[in-house]
Amino acid sequence: RSRSLVDNFANQWLYLRNLDSITPNARLFPDFDDNLRQAMKQETELLFESVLREDKSVMDLLQSDYTFLNERLAKHYQVPHVYGSRFRKVALDTSSRRGGLLRHGSILTVTSYATRTSPVIRGNWILENILGTPPPPPPADVPSLDDNSVDASLPMRAKLARHRANKACAACHNLMDPVGFSLENFDAIGRWRTHEEGHPVDVSGGLPDGSEFSGAAGLESGLLKRPELFAGTLTEKLMTFALGRGVEHHDGPAVRRIVDSAAKDNYRMSSIILGIVNSVPFTMRQSL
Repeated sequence: RSRSLVDNFANQWLYLRNLDSITPNARLFPDFDDNLRQAMKQETELLFESVLREDKSVMDLLQSDYTFLNERLAKHYQVPHVYGSRFRKVALDTSSRRGGLLRHGSILTVTSYATRTSPVIRGNWILENILGTPPPPPPADVPSLDDNSVDASLPMRAKLARHRANKACAACHNLMDPVGFSLENFDAIGRWRTHEEGHPVDVSGGLPDGSEFSGAAGLESGLLKRPELFAGTLTEKLMTFALGRGVEHHDGPAVRRIVDSAAKDNYRMSSIILGIVNSVPFTMRQSL
């Protein structure tokens, strides 16, 4: 049953199932192949499984000093001294560009287009799956960025400024874009970069609470300052999986009790799972 949480819950929550249908542009990303795709997916599954089986704090999913690599993925990440096709746990030092879900090639690839990154998709993914505060749906008949006549040589931040200039678009883009911009050091298949279209990458970003930061490390620190938000989102996602239905407004008190109790135990995975199993929505669920 614990394996089901990895194969079914984690794959659904983190959009890992979408990875199989992602085909990055072969001209721009000639090194991408199915071996790399499967390695990316396995890294993320192994991190989730590690937190689950070793009963660690769920905050390790956001920021960790280790990851799981084989030679193919390590080469992609430019991590030295990893050889062979077998995955192994790799300790990361403080200067590493990896560690934590938001730095995984799997997440970065499924939140990109075939030819480029998408701060919008990445920002929306984080708001929905990490913070549990998805922005409202876009207005009808809003053209996509690619439909606009924007100079292709401009960096992504400058291109998206066209959307934020439209008042109908700005309400949502002002929430999503700053979050996504902080991950722009990672290209559309999760490789590290410092320049885009000949320009230095600007990774200054922010969260909807008004906090500002720079880069993936700043985003992670911003998220970890309010651990109850991520713990609450994960609790709701796990409860939806356990109940076989969406979380309703009347489930709110149960979710809050679970999160409050888990906080006293450093948000360990077992605290959240046991909290769900012992909650009123779970014990009073109806069998279909």
